[in-house]
Amino acid sequence: MMECAGSNKNVPSRKQNRVDILKQFQSRFFATSRLVSFPWTVLENDLELSKSSDVILEILKQGDAHLQVESAGCEPLDELYDALAEVVAAQDVTEGYRTYLLPRGDGVSLLENVALISEGTTGLVTWEAALYLAEWALDHPQTFAGRKVLELGSGAGLTGVVVCHSCGPSSYIFSDCHQSVLQRLRDNLSINGLLNNKTKTTRTEVSVQELDWTDMTEERLKEFSVEVVIAADVVYDPDVVVVLVQFLSKILKCSRGRVPAEVLICSTVRNPHTYAGFKHSLSDAGIGHRVMSGAVNHVFEYNRESEIELVQLYACQ
Repeated sequence: MMECAGSNKNVPSRKQNRVDILKQFQSRFFATSRLVSFPWTVLENDLELSKSSDVILEILKQGDAHLQVESAGCEPLDELYDALAEVVAAQDVTEGYRTYLLPRGDGVSLLENVALISEGTTGLVTWEAALYLAEWALDHPQTFAGRKVLELGSGAGLTGVVVCHSCGPSSYIFSDCHQSVLQRLRDNLSINGLLNNKTKTTRTEVSVQELDWTDMTEERLKEFSVEVVIAADVVYDPDVVVVLVQFLSKILKCSRGRVPAEVLICSTVRNPHTYAGFKHSLSDAGIGHRVMSGAVNHVFEYNRESEIELVQLYACQ
């Protein structure tokens, strides 16, 4: 009997299971993530044991869902069916807001497109590598604190907004070359209080720059005088890799003779051949790399089955 009592301490209580479920649902709801890996079995068992739909009511409250359940005078499941009917009847939308919840409770809200590729670019949505890099930054704020940061291919802006709000860089340059992405960046930075002086929420000096890797001169790079360069999901096409490596060579060359810039590239390895080609191109250009191994704390909801690798680059002697 003593052993049984002791072993029960390690078994999660129904209350704890419910709390975990509600946190997972809230995080995925605001980020509009698919619920493929949602713990449906645990939820089903809770419903069977409690013989009530209270947990459904709590889930709806977590998501707000624009439902006035308490004042509706009907069962929560009825409200759920009504909400589903509204979704089914709604017209298709091309963009919407996603909110990524941070550990301290606040969130990063971004306007993103629904389609992965739209307006001739992939930069209007947030990709897995950007989420991973943001999590890594939250675990390593000292990499950015008080330093000048340049982000290549900023896209919707998730990584940079997280770094600016949580890591305290002295300045942060968001960059891209696509006009639609640049405008979306400005909109998202304003939403998160990074551009508008009246509502600015951080002391970081923030700017948005149009940056074409093929046209960037060493003189202009020296003017930026950046100390950290980061990029997420920029290694996806062999032709882009060639231009990217040439640009990275310029960055490392400009930092010689002073404290070298810290360059971090985070990639989702969708095509192993393309990614291997990237590493070979780095070597041919005299650029070394080290893999930043080690797990990151899971903060955001995204597909973690994909292979994601973060590398730090340096000029070979």
